[in-house]
Amino acid sequence: MESNPRTAKDQGRGDELPAEPRHGRVPPPLLPGAERRSVLRALIRSLLTVTGLVVVYYLLPLDRKFGPGTVVLLLIALVLVGAVVTLQVRRIIHSATPLLRAVESLALTVPLFLLIFAAVYELLSGTDPHAFSETLSRTDSLYFVVTVFATVGFGDITAVSQLARVIVTVQMVSDLLVLGVVVRAVATAAQRGNRNRRGEGH
Repeated sequence: MESNPRTAKDQGRGDELPAEPRHGRVPPPLLPGAERRSVLRALIRSLLTVTGLVVVYYLLPLDRKFGPGTVVLLLIALVLVGAVVTLQVRRIIHSATPLLRAVESLALTVPLFLLIFAAVYELLSGTDPHAFSETLSRTDSLYFVVTVFATVGFGDITAVSQLARVIVTVQMVSDLLVLGVVVRAVATAAQRGNRNRRGEGH
């Protein structure tokens, strides 16, 4: 039986054949310099967006009394957040870098949504010190709104009055919408944008 010449050669020189990748995975190529810079710029813009929103939150004049006008402003603000999401989704689809644009969109939408409720809690606590288990500062309000969003539930700050519980319930329902609808819409837009780019490339 004749031996395969290539096999015999390969046995004699084991370095002729390329090593098989482990687990069948091919290492991904490194990002080109231009794409690396795009990623870095997107991360910096996202960080600046979050920082800017937090700074505005701490600088806002929240010395007014909580009343029916505050509830109206809360509803208007939530509608505006929905409009921002719609605009961002369209921009993601037509963006040259949809995934990076999606990250920037979430860095704008989610903090804006949380800070709106934090400002409402600050106003309510300032008007009614017994609305929560303790009087809330701006930092306390921000901490509380994040714990509600993250469903951590430490229990160190709780809603006591009926009005406070209603608003917290509205936030919890809105949290589900943000996680289930907004994040999904942004992710779907990013995928569609990638498909559009591949289609244009072909």
